Amino acid sequence: MAIGATALSVAVMILSMAFIGGFKQAIKDKVFSFWGQVLVVPFDASTSDISSGQPVDLDQQMIANIKSMNGVKAVYPFVVRPGILQYGGAMEGIRLKGVQADQVFPKSIEFSGAKIDFSDSNYAQDVVLSKATAARLGVKVGARIKLYFLSDGSPRVRKLQVSGLYHTGMEELDKQFALCDMRLLQHLSSWRPNQLSGYQVELKSGLSADTMADKIYYAYINPPMNAQSITAVYGGVFSWLSTQDTNGRIILIIVAIVALINLASAVLILMVDRAVMIGLLKALGASPKLLRSVFLYISLLIGGMGILLGSLLGLGLALGQQRFQWVKLPEETYNVSSVPVKIDWGQIVVLDLATLCLCLLCSLLPLLYIRRIQAARVLSFE
Repeated sequence: MAIGATALSVAVMILSMAFIGGFKQAIKDKVFSFWGQVLVVPFDASTSDISSGQPVDLDQQMIANIKSMNGVKAVYPFVVRPGILQYGGAMEGIRLKGVQADQVFPKSIEFSGAKIDFSDSNYAQDVVLSKATAARLGVKVGARIKLYFLSDGSPRVRKLQVSGLYHTGMEELDKQFALCDMRLLQHLSSWRPNQLSGYQVELKSGLSADTMADKIYYAYINPPMNAQSITAVYGGVFSWLSTQDTNGRIILIIVAIVALINLASAVLILMVDRAVMIGLLKALGASPKLLRSVFLYISLLIGGMGILLGSLLGLGLALGQQRFQWVKLPEETYNVSSVPVKIDWGQIVVLDLATLCLCLLCSLLPLLYIRRIQAARVLSFE
């Protein structure tokens, strides 16, 4: 029973770490896939506002300098402008993100239909809506919709074809943005071909967005431009994710306490059950140190077996969820359709070693009971 309780506790701790780590990584990947990790945009007191009304000139030298930095994977210019989409009797406010033909979106963004056709020498008249926006407008791939755009106080109207749909699962992205040709927005805004809203910088995995944003800013950025991490733009989302660490620590502490109490209780019960044996060994000259080492070995055996079985159980369930996605979630609430899993082998090794050490330390307290066992008293009952 002690081995089973320890195994169950270890499995729960491993699953908690894998699920919380996977959830955080999945949400981060969704945001990074759409905006990269760092944005180079004109300075604005409101870091959450990406669509600046004032354009900046394309700086090829700055792009080359940022690309040359260790850890930078790609740099993409972009234009973001607000507009209104109309289809039939439905209208929807939207922010259009204009991209270039060479921009590559990760596989974490689901696309259906066709992507934007950049072959037109002027600008593409295609738009890629999110599935959520298309559902609200009641529009399907291939339909033509109207775009109402305000430039210099004058409204402009363009007919665009819905070439495809995208889906990230993040309401903050799917509800607000549509994709189109950057040249279309430059034309509607009366901007020159070399004017844009900013640059998105994509980093290699494992790098800190905040650290890289500071390096880019101090190395290559001049006012009025500013380099900021996407964590500052979507501060609410990443603050929410940071609270998951607190939840995870609370779960680990509670489960660890339960495991330690179970182990300590099991060792104490074993000693009470073997009180006569302990008294006999004392009468034969066994030292308290020798008796403690016997039960310490039993504690090590229980803890080791429990940790081994718990690790196998926890990893098996985590890998099964990662492969088969048994546990589903409402995407509109959690931004993911199933429980994501991230297995950090280093964390698991540290968890197992820490649990084993705590089990041994916790078993020392019941071992103090050995001193109170008097050989003459317990043997008199035999």
